[in-house]
Amino acid sequence: MKKVKLIEIAHSRTGDKGNTLNFSLIPYNEDHYQMLANQVTAQKVKDHLSQIVKGKVSRYDLPNIKAFNFVCEEALLGGVTTSLAIDTHGKSISSAVLEMEIEMDKTEL
Repeated sequence: MKKVKLIEIAHSRTGDKGNTLNFSLIPYNEDHYQMLANQVTAQKVKDHLSQIVKGKVSRYDLPNIKAFNFVCEEALLGGVTTSLAIDTHGKSISSAVLEMEIEMDKTEL
């Protein structure tokens, strides 16, 4: 097994509404979908983003398009109009998520 960063096998986009952030996780290779489903859980994402996301993290599986949508509550320090954060929209969260490491069998690369 080898540790790889998600950025090596997937891409992501973010969105926000108030103090809630959502992001997609989409593997470059559809064959990696199930492996991501097994390893990139809502709890692992919450742990990885613990300095940013203070509320619940929910994962929505989209097997027909081989993607995931994560919804992170209490993630933007109150939201765009009240936050003093530099990135009030949370656009950089996708970059932070893609830094997460997972285990991959060398044959899956």
